[in-house]
Amino acid sequence: MSEIQAGSCQQCGACCAAFRVSFYWAEVQPPGVPHHFTERISPHINCMAGTNGGAPRCIALDGSVGAAVNCTVYTQRPSPCREVQPGDEKCKSARTRHQLPPLSALPARP
Repeated sequence: MSEIQAGSCQQCGACCAAFRVSFYWAEVQPPGVPHHFTERISPHINCMAGTNGGAPRCIALDGSVGAAVNCTVYTQRPSPCREVQPGDEKCKSARTRHQLPPLSALPARP
């Protein structure tokens, strides 16, 4: 596989369909992640709905992984989503899971 340069995480979506996205429950409070996009894992931990299973796919992901995707809660996404950066180890793992070539690392996004 050759390495390709990424333009945006929103062109890929592999990480949104590879991991459980769990986070502290307070991130669901406004202006955070809309409650109806989450599931309760424990009294203090929520996750993005659709990511708590063997074939995770976040409920907020719209489109086809590796082609064209959109996060419907991008500006309100939880901390685990903000932490993954294009080309980092989690990105590489997610892209491998979806049989996509690795990205070259990009500067951190806001």
